[in-house]
Amino acid sequence: MGGRTVSGLLSGVAVVFLVLLQSTQSVYIQYQGFQVQLDSVKKLSDLERQWEFSPRLQAQSPLPVPCYHLALPQDLQPICASRAAASIFKALKTIANDNCELCVNVACTGCL
Repeated sequence: MGGRTVSGLLSGVAVVFLVLLQSTQSVYIQYQGFQVQLDSVKKLSDLERQWEFSPRLQAQSPLPVPCYHLALPQDLQPICASRAAASIFKALKTIANDNCELCVNVACTGCL
């Protein structure tokens, strides 16, 4: 009987471990040679809503507005070095809104 109890306990631990492992797996978006976390793209949208940037300064700025925000997620920062940064940020936000968690878009990986 002791063997069954240990076996059942190990099975339960394995199930809990697998559930925890799946919940920590991140969904990534791959676009134009950049791989970023879906959560980072969602934070990008939040940052843009929080931070008002004057249209005049925005027109003069060589970089997209998010590149000036100190809270820009680290995996999005390399995009700011690209000449196409504005269009890349726009595309990432579009992809993120396209049921990325379900991997409907081929740019999304790591989905459940």
